[in-house]
Amino acid sequence: MIQWFPGHMAKAIRQFEENVHLVDIVFELVDARCPFSSINPEVEKVSKNKPRLMILTKADLANPNVTNQWISYFKNKGYAAISVDSKNNTTGKYITKVVKDLLKDKIAASKDKGLDNKVIRAICVGVPNVGKSTLLNQIVKRRAAQVGNRAGVTKGQQWLKAGNELELLDTPGILWPKFENEEVANKLALTGAIKDSIYASDDVALFALNFFRQHNRDGLIKRYRLSEEDMELSDVDLLLKITKNVGMRDDYERASMRLILDSRKGKIGPFTLDSVDELDKEN
Repeated sequence: MIQWFPGHMAKAIRQFEENVHLVDIVFELVDARCPFSSINPEVEKVSKNKPRLMILTKADLANPNVTNQWISYFKNKGYAAISVDSKNNTTGKYITKVVKDLLKDKIAASKDKGLDNKVIRAICVGVPNVGKSTLLNQIVKRRAAQVGNRAGVTKGQQWLKAGNELELLDTPGILWPKFENEEVANKLALTGAIKDSIYASDDVALFALNFFRQHNRDGLIKRYRLSEEDMELSDVDLLLKITKNVGMRDDYERASMRLILDSRKGKIGPFTLDSVDELDKEN
């Protein structure tokens, strides 16, 4: 079983809890490759009644059809939800527009009080390696300007100014103290939310192989020069075959890490580990 809750994670949650009252909205970043598994239950507890915008990051690495299904799922649950990728330079303007629409009543109320240029303040939160830094750089145009000496500017956190309309409070990546099952842990490990040093790479690679067999068989065959006969092997034997095909002889642990990194970089193909249909069956 993968365990991952070091002290700095507890501190990050505490910092988030201390500062959430300073903002108008919470940006909750989830990985589009596992949008449900990367939802942090601690965020919902701490956010209380603050509006939340679910931002599905790394959409360019996920299955686009499944991403659209997840956007619809979140909206049906009453959340605002959008997807972004790591290459789109218009992301900042898009998010500002979405946020202004979400908070239009609050903005209108401020105008009624004579505050025509109210700055919207948001806090960004998500699991480690969810693409938060990339998103923040897109929103603030890569030159992250820390805002003033004010509450919320602590070690690991900073206010960033995005034009004249939006200020963002960055936070360290947060994981939660307990997870539902080993499958969730494998999904988070495969997509990079958990440090590579604290899980068995062959376990996660076998999980990935099993997934790609079912959902992207052709991508697996092409990437590792496999035959149709190879695909009849067990997951363990298929991993050993891939180890030989990539020139690593019998170093299956190294080959496991290659498979994991290839997955993350999209070299096997876009994928989404969470299925809306499977979630609906469970509920």
